[in-house]
Amino acid sequence: MIDTRVIILNRLMNWVMVDPMSLFWLAGMTGTGKTSIALTLCRMLATNRSVILGGTFFCSRSAGSIARTKVQCILPTLAASLARRFPEFADALSAELDEEPLVAHKPVHEQIVPLLLKPLAKLPSTTKPVVFVIDALDECSDANELVDLITGIAEFKSDVSVKFILTSRPEMRIRGTAIANPDHNTIFQLHMISQEEVEADIRRYITGTLQASKHPTGWYSDEDVDALVGLSHGLFIYAATVLRYIMGRENVTDCVSRLRRITSAAPAGSAATTSLYTIYEIVMLGASQGDILDEIERLMMQRVIACILAARRSLSVQALADLLGDEVDRVRGSLERLHSVVFIPIEDAIPGLRMLHASFGDYLTSPETAANIRIGPSLGDDALARGCLQVMAMRLVFDISHSRSSYEPNLPTKSDNVTLAIEYACMEWIYHVSRLTNPSILDQDIYDLFRWRFMSWLEVMSSCGQVKRAAEMLELAVSTVRT
Repeated sequence: MIDTRVIILNRLMNWVMVDPMSLFWLAGMTGTGKTSIALTLCRMLATNRSVILGGTFFCSRSAGSIARTKVQCILPTLAASLARRFPEFADALSAELDEEPLVAHKPVHEQIVPLLLKPLAKLPSTTKPVVFVIDALDECSDANELVDLITGIAEFKSDVSVKFILTSRPEMRIRGTAIANPDHNTIFQLHMISQEEVEADIRRYITGTLQASKHPTGWYSDEDVDALVGLSHGLFIYAATVLRYIMGRENVTDCVSRLRRITSAAPAGSAATTSLYTIYEIVMLGASQGDILDEIERLMMQRVIACILAARRSLSVQALADLLGDEVDRVRGSLERLHSVVFIPIEDAIPGLRMLHASFGDYLTSPETAANIRIGPSLGDDALARGCLQVMAMRLVFDISHSRSSYEPNLPTKSDNVTLAIEYACMEWIYHVSRLTNPSILDQDIYDLFRWRFMSWLEVMSSCGQVKRAAEMLELAVSTVRT
């Protein structure tokens, strides 16, 4: 968003350079642009020679990776990032890992000292502040670990000047921690910025995007921009989504038609969430209307979307098709009209399928969403659980990893035989099964599969370096499967 959020970005940079406090909390409601600000700030920090961007972590429920919602992954990621920049930090970190090889898997309060505090003490003396940016804390899954992380950061003391910039929604579980203490931390609430300033930023964003289109001038008016700004209600996510929808057609006539549909769909005085859900409804109804899809195709689209929502990491179109036992073209076709809300990789084999914003998933699973659009709570887990078991039953074979010998270490690279679908199925099947309302319906399928394919499953886990995870999965399976 060029030339937007200038005031808050300048304030953040000034805080990094001169403010003695070590924690900045940027709070804002859904869609107010926290992540965009964090990304822009990181680019500014990376090119500023007066500071050191120590590391970043962008939490996300819609990124298609379970690790992006796991609090325990944050500090190891920050430490690894700083180790790549400073050999002294890397050596000290290596020494700590020699003493505690599994520290990355420990609770957060046991990670802070060995992963950050002790290695930081070995950095060469510098007056430059080391800045860590952690975005969207509210999208983390473990509330207790999140509290421990925030507490540890708030109490962080080091001889090196270390600064943490955290962003999140102002949820109760976060507001109830040390992050909300104004005596020790700097707090900035995006939703408290004047409406005039926010609207001016959104207007610049909308106007700049429309002007950058390849269509001839005059296809939209100032009144259209005014309407879109009014409907946005200060939400950058609304503006971004509606622009992707409007600009998602090559033909200017279609773009104008979509623009008119948006500006006439919701009254300017409606609530922000209503406006955001309205654009999602327009996208979904447009993608599933009767003259485009028949009932079977509509159900297929729901199933594909449900799987993207439930997937524990990002899948490719090919992998999702394999898990669903369907054709790649059908899966891609189900998503073809959803580019404004779903990221779809151009190549079938490239991972990356994900919702562009978590609020779209919230809309799809909301009880208030129309029944023919709403995604049932277990639809994705049911499809993926069955798909994982089916893929393993059909594709797990002896020596699938092409190991040289059971007495020798695994090859350094994964065998081409272990496709993304097979890898996903082997690593995630029990997690989807355990989330079913009635997991016992798959007991016999699981028994039949592992009676004959257990060693092949273990071979895949070993070749992917996931033997420890295999043990954890079997423990979960013991408490889930009744056979």
